[in-house]
Amino acid sequence: MPKTLFDKIWDAHTVQAITDGPTQLYIDRLYCHEVTSPQAFDGLRRRALKVFRPERVVCMPDHNIPTINQHLPISDPVSAKQVAQLATNTEKFGLTHYHLGHPKNGIIHVVGPEYGLTLPGYTIVCGDSHTSTHGAFGAVAFGIGTSEVEMVLASQCVLQPRPKTMRITINGKLGKGVTAKDLALYIIAQMSTGGATGYFVEYAGEAIRALSMEERMTVCNLSIEMGARGGMIAPDETTFTYVKGREHAPSGEAWDKAVAYWRTLPTDPDAVFDREITFDAANIGPRLTYGTNPGMGIDISETVPSYEGTDRAGAISHAKALEYMRFSEGQKLEGTKIDYVFLGSCTNGRLSDFQAFADMVKGRKKAPHVTAWLVPGSQEV
Repeated sequence: MPKTLFDKIWDAHTVQAITDGPTQLYIDRLYCHEVTSPQAFDGLRRRALKVFRPERVVCMPDHNIPTINQHLPISDPVSAKQVAQLATNTEKFGLTHYHLGHPKNGIIHVVGPEYGLTLPGYTIVCGDSHTSTHGAFGAVAFGIGTSEVEMVLASQCVLQPRPKTMRITINGKLGKGVTAKDLALYIIAQMSTGGATGYFVEYAGEAIRALSMEERMTVCNLSIEMGARGGMIAPDETTFTYVKGREHAPSGEAWDKAVAYWRTLPTDPDAVFDREITFDAANIGPRLTYGTNPGMGIDISETVPSYEGTDRAGAISHAKALEYMRFSEGQKLEGTKIDYVFLGSCTNGRLSDFQAFADMVKGRKKAPHVTAWLVPGSQEV
């Protein structure tokens, strides 16, 4: 029976499927940070449990660490406590810990791919919604709650209802100046911020295949902003070239064996998705958001739209968003003065993002009124 990329990985990791209930799913990699793990480790202590497969767990603080002056004590007491508690927990349970100041520290969704900890065919979880980032490698990756983090630590499995499947195909080539984030924002605007709720989305088509790995990570990262459980892209030569030679990637005969398996993962030609959607890359231009959620976006050449729905709550929300942003319906945003510039986060904190930024600003000076924050996604970057 033909299968989708998602189905192949999910089925291969199913320990037990409960009738009319969730699936007991084996997890290849748990990424663990300081915000959603303290209660999970406390749960292990209360039950006198060990971490079942410590070699499958990688921990690092990334939410509460400062960008600058990392050699100084963390000033916020709550942040300092969470970072210190993660260090205590990783030592007690014998886990890999890329601590503050470690040369491999950074945003966990940036560091994982950098060191080959994220691989095609994996199931990956973390107590963070943007775990979807890792789906760019052809992995089933999704965020989980703190009680589920404890479950994975204790058993290397998690109970999850099986999501529905959706394929979004982007035909054609992206135009000049159109980035992966523009592509993602276009899809979200078409789908709405809840349009993919309950689905695991596979991205396909010529425009997707042409993306670099960093760009694919950006697209998959933003899948959750339209309600998706996760996003993924089938592994191909771009994937293999990126992964090969990284610290934790297979090597030698193991590499050849792994690649042979990874080549079997792409969706079979006759596989059926629960929903299929197609867009034309020619319709996607550079994007701007005019409101307070990523679904409120327009092409840079368009004007701020009026609310076209019939829902009164939606109309009120639209009006409040424009009031907050100080925009008005019919307004053209191109040419609007920028007060703040931010480059970073697990969506856009990779080396290629900084290279693109450098190319754009080279030979120019920052306007006096602009504040710019540039936050690398990892020590490696």
